[in-house]
Amino acid sequence: QVQLVESGGRLVQAGGSLKLSCGASGRTFSYAMGWFRQAPGKEREFVAGISPNGVYQYYADSVKGRFTISRDNAMNTVYLQMNNLKPEDTAAYYCAAKPARTWEVVRGTSYDYWGQGTQVTVSS
Repeated sequence: QVQLVESGGRLVQAGGSLKLSCGASGRTFSYAMGWFRQAPGKEREFVAGISPNGVYQYYADSVKGRFTISRDNAMNTVYLQMNNLKPEDTAAYYCAAKPARTWEVVRGTSYDYWGQGTQVTVSS
């Protein structure tokens, strides 16, 4: 069983940068990790995913070229580096985990474990 805790969300000006962290506990097997976000009145959407070995990543079109997902398996932590932030990036950001093949990126919402979220607010 995995517990996930996000951190790093805050108020930031448009064009600025922010790095989110997600710490995971209790891992025995390899997990694909993902970041999602949900703005008020909108559905939760996929942002980025990374394979258990960290080699493969996949991004939503809305964040390609601006966001980078990475992981440090020794620290059981996944990161989301967000650059050139825009007001439309404002949302609660969630990390998620799912057992997967070492090379597999999990896309969509079929994750097994979810964090509580961290709020990112981008001012214009």
